[in-house]
Amino acid sequence: MNTTPIKVLHFICSTGFYGAEKWILALANNSDRDLVTSELVVTREPENQDLKLTKDFNALGLTSHEVEMSGRFDVRAIRSLVKLIKDHNIDVLHSHGYKSDILGVIAAKIAGIKCITTPHGFEKTKDWKLELFISAGCRTFKYFDYVVPLSRELYSDVQKYNVNEDKIVYIRNGVDLKDIDYRLPLESPVARADNAKINSPESKTIGFIGQMIERKNVSHLLQVFDNLAAENTGLKLVLLGDGDSRQKFEEFADQLKSRDRISFLGFQDDPLSYLTSFDLFAMCSTLEGIPRCLMEAMAMGVPVAAYDIPGVNQLLEHEKTGLLATLGNKQELQECCKRLLWDEPLANRISQTAAEYINEKFSARRMAKEYTELYHQLLEREPLPA
Repeated sequence: MNTTPIKVLHFICSTGFYGAEKWILALANNSDRDLVTSELVVTREPENQDLKLTKDFNALGLTSHEVEMSGRFDVRAIRSLVKLIKDHNIDVLHSHGYKSDILGVIAAKIAGIKCITTPHGFEKTKDWKLELFISAGCRTFKYFDYVVPLSRELYSDVQKYNVNEDKIVYIRNGVDLKDIDYRLPLESPVARADNAKINSPESKTIGFIGQMIERKNVSHLLQVFDNLAAENTGLKLVLLGDGDSRQKFEEFADQLKSRDRISFLGFQDDPLSYLTSFDLFAMCSTLEGIPRCLMEAMAMGVPVAAYDIPGVNQLLEHEKTGLLATLGNKQELQECCKRLLWDEPLANRISQTAAEYINEKFSARRMAKEYTELYHQLLEREPLPA
């Protein structure tokens, strides 16, 4: 029986620190290092010279590498990737994202190792060049040994690209509770126990964490907040994140009566520290996988209101683990926010149920164990004990 840890190389063409990057850290941080040795390789491109992902990966005591790319897409990176795989005796390449899928599957085939990909979502864009790249990345799925979507909806999307059914494996998304447990009182899954702000109706904060891109629909949240703020002088909105549409959203906010109570804080190294100050977490996305920021909010006992879309509705069950509004219906979303902000028993009940649900069903520890079993299956090693 082979007892040597499997060496897995995670490959991503990263441009920031978002859901996929956090996901890689969560998986690596929760994997049993006696069974799996995780390494990371990122492309170094003109726009991503200082990545938080590599720093945080190294902080876990794990090894990271960089592959130089002269522009948005540089096939010369394949040669560097092949050399890295051989020099470090990598067993499995695990790619994340359309560019890394294209480069990674070619490098893995040349190097003669197994490869899997985890789709984290399918971006909708009006940039035809980017759309072509994304389409090309998706068309590489059938060449991987396994495609491992993290939601049922993504599973269905993968099927559209003529991938053999036996190559598609669904492993539910997970959130790293190691970074969250210490913020929650041990005697309760709800952070409200030590925080009296829910009993302070004159001062409330709605929070948002995510990329500032079109599909996040931040303008809807801004409109909802402006209506609520007209009735509640102590209400504030705090938005964390960066992206192509941030300037557009900020200009929109500047036209609102409540503009002085809206704060765009940009990208933050420790978004979890802000979650503890939120009375409500709100999402208006039109497209998601299973959003990590939403899982983090729920695990920390922050009540959530969001549009009812695939992915989100795997986490939120209306009136039980959150409140859902019909996609695009700002009036419904406003009512959901109002109820969770000022109905204390409802907010407490929903946030506690949500925290328990995430801890039971969506932990990264459970996810890491399932991936470890898949790696063993991929290399035809003995199954792990139950």
